[in-house]
Amino acid sequence: MHSIDFIVLFGTLLAIALYGTWKTRKSHDLKGYLLGDNSMKWGTIGLSVMATQASAITFLSTPGQAYQDGMGFVQFYFGMPIAMIILSAVVVPLYFKLKVYTAYEFLEQRFDLKSRALAAFLFLVSRGLAAGITIYAPAIILTAILNWDINITILIIGVLVIIYTVSGGTKAVAETQKQQMVVIMAGMFVAFVVLLVKLPDHIGFKESLVVAGKMGKMNVIDWKFDPTNRYNIWSGLTAALFLFLAYFGTDQSQVQRYLSGKSIKEIRLGLLFNGVFKIPMQFSILLIGVLVFIFYQFTMPPIFFNKTETDKLATSKYEQQYNELSKQHQQVFDQKRVLLGELVAADKAGDEESTTQLTERVNKLQEQQESIKAEAVGLMQDINPDLDSKDSDYVFITFVMKYLPHGIIGLLMAVIFSAAMSSTSSELNALGSTTVIDFYKRMVNDSATDAHYLFMSRLFTVFWGILALLFAVFATQLDNLIQAVNILGSVFYGPILGIFIVAFGVKYVKANAVFVATVISEGIIVWLYFLSRAGKLGITYLWFNPIGALLVVAIAVVLQAVWPKKTT
Repeated sequence: MHSIDFIVLFGTLLAIALYGTWKTRKSHDLKGYLLGDNSMKWGTIGLSVMATQASAITFLSTPGQAYQDGMGFVQFYFGMPIAMIILSAVVVPLYFKLKVYTAYEFLEQRFDLKSRALAAFLFLVSRGLAAGITIYAPAIILTAILNWDINITILIIGVLVIIYTVSGGTKAVAETQKQQMVVIMAGMFVAFVVLLVKLPDHIGFKESLVVAGKMGKMNVIDWKFDPTNRYNIWSGLTAALFLFLAYFGTDQSQVQRYLSGKSIKEIRLGLLFNGVFKIPMQFSILLIGVLVFIFYQFTMPPIFFNKTETDKLATSKYEQQYNELSKQHQQVFDQKRVLLGELVAADKAGDEESTTQLTERVNKLQEQQESIKAEAVGLMQDINPDLDSKDSDYVFITFVMKYLPHGIIGLLMAVIFSAAMSSTSSELNALGSTTVIDFYKRMVNDSATDAHYLFMSRLFTVFWGILALLFAVFATQLDNLIQAVNILGSVFYGPILGIFIVAFGVKYVKANAVFVATVISEGIIVWLYFLSRAGKLGITYLWFNPIGALLVVAIAVVLQAVWPKKTT
């Protein structure tokens, strides 16, 4: 990166962190620190909720997901507006009426302390691990691209987040997230415009969509019901719906974003804002990934987007084979680029027969390119058995670093760092709140002063921040990063959601029944996860959410029916 990029990057990050710290310097009591004095309006709530979910992984992995698989990933978000409506109607009024600090306080009022503690513990485990991933995920990719030491990258993200989160609490998180979302939106818009400018003169936006469609990248909706397919309309409207209900309704990192709302109306508007705008936002990010794919149909792409690994191969004992594969890759690319020009011309002329023939030839050449890439990956795996054979997480950042002008590169890097910071700050804020409210204050010391609890909230936020940094430092390479976070959530969210469904909707089920049902269900989901990892289960991780939730409900109902009547 050029010096101007570093100025833009660090200037943006420091400005946001200092603004958040200064804006919330008056958070001197527990309510102000954890709930922002219930002063947040709907716009701040909506942007904060959106920023919490839109981690750096979103902006690194989602364009790469589209580059590899097309627009189908957007179906994952189809259940979100429905989830927002359900939560606004059912959950928000109850939380606001009870004036809770955490979602899990409600469970003690409905059941007992052990049910509250179990749900809070599952949240701490899942979100504590996720906080490490949200730091580690961008760090490992940025390190590979920038040739930085990974620990330096992790520390930059983590330390900045800890400083302003500990300083200002929930209000600092919300205020900084507003600025971060502005940077993110501006950066992605600039990337979109630059992509269109970088395309060949005869390839405009319309022609790009035509080529993308012919190459199978514009299939937005898959109507076929297939439980082994992660992304189709049925998984988006059912399985993902359960994930979003759990995430936005029971995950404290999201619940705390809207518990700080000024009124029920402001909270509802904020959630509905997120539900309405999240799908277009994800669609736009995926579309950028498709445009990157089109760009690399006319500009020679690397044989593998993780340059660190290709450099190793180029200087290994397989150098000759690699050079031969690179030559074949170039030849196939040149043939395909010529045919794509002819395809665009035939489509403009309305020559359907030629368009069909050219489409078949183009896609066969694309398959040849993928085959050559697979051979190169095989050689890389001989050198590095732990190699992640998927390079989709490196696609967008490679384009940014190689083809964007200086200054814009710094802005896009600021987008990635800002997104990492926004998600991590929400997670650390929620982890600290849950630890203090659901464990320390409730079980350890219930008679201390407000100032003491405020101090402990800050202390536990630092504790979780350091833990997340340590996890990020010692983490190992994962699959596609955006999927890794969703998989982690799906292992825990279903049973947690099940507790809340019973609490809200099955009034006769008591505490012991739901507690045992949750423990059994979580054990079953973990078992199903390992079966899935071993390839012995014909469903994808999204279905763990409804399975886990419905297992808790079913087992709790059965246990309550057979349990002695005196059970509470």
